[in-house]
Amino acid sequence: MQVIGIDVGGTFTDFVLVSSGTLQILKVPTTKVQSLGIAGGMARLQPAATGPIIHGTTIATNALLQRSGAHTALLTTRGFTDVLAIGRQNRPHLYQLSQQRRPPLAPQSRRFEVSERLSADGEVVIPLCVSEVSSLAEHLLNAGVESVAIVFLFSYMNAEHEQHAAALLRDYIPGIRLSLSSDIIPEYREYERTATTVINAYVQPLVSRYLQELAAVVHPRTLRVMQSSGGTVGTEQAAREPARLVLSGPAGGVAGAFGIARQVLDDPRIITFDMGGTSTDVALCPGRIPHTTECTIAGLPLRLPCTRIHTVGAGGGSIARIGAGGLLHVGPESAGAVPGPICYRRGGVLPTVTDANVVLGRMVSDRVLGGMPRALDVGSARALLRELGEILDMDTETTALGIVRVANAAMERALRRVSLERGYDPRSYTLVPFGGAGPLHACELAEALGIRRILVPRYPGVLSALGLLMADVTADSSSALLHSLETLENNPDRAGAVLASLRRRVLSALGSTDATLMASLDLRYRGQSYELQTPVELPLTAATIANARQRFHDLHERRYGYAAAEQTVESTAIRLRGSLPGADVSMPAEPLTDSPCQPSYHSPVWLDMDGPVSVPCYERQNLCHGQTFTGPAIVFQYDATLLVTRAWQVTIDARANAILQHEPD
Repeated sequence: MQVIGIDVGGTFTDFVLVSSGTLQILKVPTTKVQSLGIAGGMARLQPAATGPIIHGTTIATNALLQRSGAHTALLTTRGFTDVLAIGRQNRPHLYQLSQQRRPPLAPQSRRFEVSERLSADGEVVIPLCVSEVSSLAEHLLNAGVESVAIVFLFSYMNAEHEQHAAALLRDYIPGIRLSLSSDIIPEYREYERTATTVINAYVQPLVSRYLQELAAVVHPRTLRVMQSSGGTVGTEQAAREPARLVLSGPAGGVAGAFGIARQVLDDPRIITFDMGGTSTDVALCPGRIPHTTECTIAGLPLRLPCTRIHTVGAGGGSIARIGAGGLLHVGPESAGAVPGPICYRRGGVLPTVTDANVVLGRMVSDRVLGGMPRALDVGSARALLRELGEILDMDTETTALGIVRVANAAMERALRRVSLERGYDPRSYTLVPFGGAGPLHACELAEALGIRRILVPRYPGVLSALGLLMADVTADSSSALLHSLETLENNPDRAGAVLASLRRRVLSALGSTDATLMASLDLRYRGQSYELQTPVELPLTAATIANARQRFHDLHERRYGYAAAEQTVESTAIRLRGSLPGADVSMPAEPLTDSPCQPSYHSPVWLDMDGPVSVPCYERQNLCHGQTFTGPAIVFQYDATLLVTRAWQVTIDARANAILQHEPD
């Protein structure tokens, strides 16, 4: 059977084709109209791609970052149109006296109120005023509104008013796109529920059009899309709930890294390190893929299941510049795919991290990298960094080393953010670098964190696309459940009735009754304003709910340093995930060889300020199972370059992954 993974990144679009136990990879430059680049790449795959496609997209992400979404309106309960503007009034930068928030996605002129009211228990206090909704429909039509978010107070307890209003708007404005909070996020917390529903409405027209364009390109193949949660969904649900796609690509990378780690490592506790052209995404997997329902995108809260990923603006295309104080800065601005780094010969004029690595000899300049039509332009990169060095009063190589070290510092902070700051010791984890630039920086970052083992997958540059194929087919659903655990323990049928409704919804979305189901409760101590998502065994009984209480105490102690077993524990929501296994993309093991590996040649490389060192350069495709060598060394291949620094020993495993072990002096 044939299956294709396609991941659209900021610089390159990656393809992985698995067919009859063989694997083919391809990288092409990302195009402004993404479906055109995908069509071009599909045409180059051999044999011709005919199987189902799993896709990771940045359409929703880019729309939020660039504020290029649809003209969106908010329809809400009378008196609550300013929920988006008020927000949580938190201060992201504690010591910044003047802080400006970006305006809401639905501006004041497109926030409307209607008369209706439910009680906190979902009882009707004021019926929905049909005439107000009808008159508003005409106004929306004349104002050119493309999408409407409907968020009524306490609709997570009773969706009747939202559904009635939606039916009225559809009658008056055929084809208008509607997002109901009772469908997207039926949970309490007014601001997060409103913001998430508005995000869905804001990106829905763009994502729907994109998926239609893509379906026309890949027709008649089956097409599935990666969600932020690390599972795939069909295009119908993806078009209906596109807010679930905002971390589509990065989630595929985590799924791929963890899938390979489970195949290779006895202890699959890993830290993923995905360094692409625009950004670096990191995640800590403590024996499982981490999930959260509290992520932020473009400064906006998104309360939907997401893979817990931290992103920084440091990538191969990150631009180096001199700041106002005369200091060297790297990122978050990126040269992107076009014009890109100057060494890519696409018209770039600003120095980047990639240009610095080329000048230092860390990238093989006479090789054609994946997605590139020609070899790298070392001369132009060196000339540009020489000009920057003159401003800093440094020579060219020192300037290049400075750029790499500044970028490394930003990525090291990100790695510390997901490990040490959350109570995890990175020294007991394996670093898994991928993306086109990840393996270039992995050894230096691992040493900074005390990590002693690195796993470099066979195809690190396209691991996100491979991860799309490895990801499960999933469906998530949730509901408010505002009770103390003692109440639920004494009457588990109360939670069981809600869970049964979620089960029907999840199995319907998956189209199968054979799915694996996993439930969790959002729990907190009474009086707290934050929750911890706590797994709970199925079926729900007094005993499994009691087990969830103890598990919550343990999670709270790990996360916050203490547990209060004497305190009342209460739930705010119940969640259910159903999953079906993804494609089997494991490659056959290679036989063990006893022949030593031979470098293709030696090349001068700057590892530090002591000057260039002649290091052996190995061709990845020539390395075989059981071969070993020590750093410093460079391993080059079509999709990425691996820099092995001193004191690291490399071993090639049965599936051609590179295992690096730190050997201290």
